[in-house]
Amino acid sequence: MIGNALMVQGTTSDAGKSTLVAALCRILKRRGVRVAPFKPQNMALNSAVTVDGGEIGRAQALQALACGLEAHTDFNPVLLKPTTDRKAQVIIHGKVATDLDAKAYHDYKPRAMGAVLESWGRLTAQYDCVLVEGAGSPAEINLRDRDIANMGFAEAVDCPVIIVADIDRGGVFAHLVGTLELLSASEQARVVGFVINRFRGDIALLEPGLAWLEQRTGKPVLGVLPYLHGLMLDAEDAIATSTVDGKKTAKIRVVAPAYPRTSNHNDLDPLRLHPQVDFRWIAPGEALPPADLIVLPGSKAVRADLDWLRVHGHDRAIARHLRYGGKVIGLCGGYQMLGRSIADPLGLEGKPGTTPGLGFLAVDTTLETEKQLRNVSGHLHLEGRPVMTGYEIHLGVTQGDGLTWAAVQLADGRADGAISADDQVLGTYCHGVFDHPEALAALLRWAGAGEVDHVDFAARREADLDRLADSVEAALAWEKLRPWLALP
Repeated sequence: MIGNALMVQGTTSDAGKSTLVAALCRILKRRGVRVAPFKPQNMALNSAVTVDGGEIGRAQALQALACGLEAHTDFNPVLLKPTTDRKAQVIIHGKVATDLDAKAYHDYKPRAMGAVLESWGRLTAQYDCVLVEGAGSPAEINLRDRDIANMGFAEAVDCPVIIVADIDRGGVFAHLVGTLELLSASEQARVVGFVINRFRGDIALLEPGLAWLEQRTGKPVLGVLPYLHGLMLDAEDAIATSTVDGKKTAKIRVVAPAYPRTSNHNDLDPLRLHPQVDFRWIAPGEALPPADLIVLPGSKAVRADLDWLRVHGHDRAIARHLRYGGKVIGLCGGYQMLGRSIADPLGLEGKPGTTPGLGFLAVDTTLETEKQLRNVSGHLHLEGRPVMTGYEIHLGVTQGDGLTWAAVQLADGRADGAISADDQVLGTYCHGVFDHPEALAALLRWAGAGEVDHVDFAARREADLDRLADSVEAALAWEKLRPWLALP
């Protein structure tokens, strides 16, 4: 097996693959190793714009940051963005290639594997070490044929594998042993060890189980990682619905509906984590509660999610909220929903047709084939003209009289978004609009919070990457890992 790469696979989704790879990236970077992340195939609605003008999974952008690199399409050559339960947009090397259902994508996989191997070749030639993240579990029998995400990839490039499991879910030994048992003999041979994630308690109580696991499988336990509370790292896909406790100084209440195809939900992490913001995601079946600000996040299927809002009565709740003086912000697809209509004549996100918007902004949107992908900066058209940074990922072209009152003036000379004439509704295509401390504080003031703390979430993310790396570095058996990593 090659000695300048290591692949992290998991017993389940959310076992800790993304965070372990991010930690290893930061550890090796701090040791002076030229290291890069890689995920052959990702399925996620959270994405980021790359330096070469494409899009990749958000987790790989975070891992690039851990390496001290700008995000690049080679770090995630195949990205699947679900549009329905059976169909997904297929993105190859950062650009939309096609839309396929599951059966058609299965036939497409050999072509996708070609793109994966192209990126792999470029990365292994450029970096001392490449850290690879698998997807889901390698033991998903129905997905083994033509696999490009887990063992199929590892076998193709002869890459060693470690398997991580989440002990916080329970059944960790069954997960690890069962996963190994379901692999072929050659796949089992390339597993060089196990990592147990999210352990809390007395390690002495776990040690008999670790000894049994090593004896049963013949594979070493490479480390037991502790449960880290309050870690702020970009989620790969699942919405972090948990509330942040201890906000006794909250100055504003913010809610956001979690519709079925919510995309780039990490846009709202600065609100969720701000110490003076009482933030809640509103789950399906819940009514929108009283709040100062409602945020409509992005969507991968805007018309379908708009229909979902109406079925749940959220359209009426938003109208009532505005009548009582509340504020509303729409991001990307949420911005499109706030307009008068959304037209999809080519059926890019579902059946062709036009859906009436919520009508709170005097704009109309048409979905077109060319996706807009760019990193942006500029300033908000709010008091003090606060600086903002972010990125655009959208198909829609929005027009109308409402654009007269733009929300953002971009550094490239374009105006973006709209603010309603009564100053209650704001929409923008800029993802990440809450990330910059000045922009976040200004938007919260606009929504009625008064003066709030300026919180630098980029600095917090960096600090948490270091905290994660410190914890993982202390927990892993580095001598056992040394043959597979380019350690100095």
